[in-house]
Amino acid sequence: MEKPMEEGPSSPTSLVVSSPRRTMSLLRERRARVASSSASTSAAIAELQEKGLEETKMRGAAFAAEHGPKPSEVYGFVGSITTVIATVIFLVWAYIPERWLHSLGITYYPSKYWALAVPSFVIVAVVLGLIFYLGLNFMLTPPPNSFNTMFGEI
Repeated sequence: MEKPMEEGPSSPTSLVVSSPRRTMSLLRERRARVASSSASTSAAIAELQEKGLEETKMRGAAFAAEHGPKPSEVYGFVGSITTVIATVIFLVWAYIPERWLHSLGITYYPSKYWALAVPSFVIVAVVLGLIFYLGLNFMLTPPPNSFNTMFGEI
């Protein structure tokens, strides 16, 4: 007489995996459950795995429908789309000649000077920031013959 297969918890929070270690633990539990509940035939194992996969998909869909997307996912998606659109607009403005823009009806835009000035300013600011950070670390580091380099504060 075969034992009925034990079902896992039906709550949607059981599908949430927070770490790789937890993922491996869930995989081991599932393999042990499948191996112990089947009659050691490959057909039975395949059937149980398919059924488990379908149940998992249905639970995941129910969880997503119940709670909706996470705000961080939405903000990330909108931010990435906005960045791509802004980059395309910048490149079109920077590289298309002014008469082409005028023929398209675009007459109000910044001077092409800023297409070079802003990226140059950003690069110089980043380099100066890195130099300042490096210099500050050198100033705060004790000299090599100081006892502070040999013994830390307790």
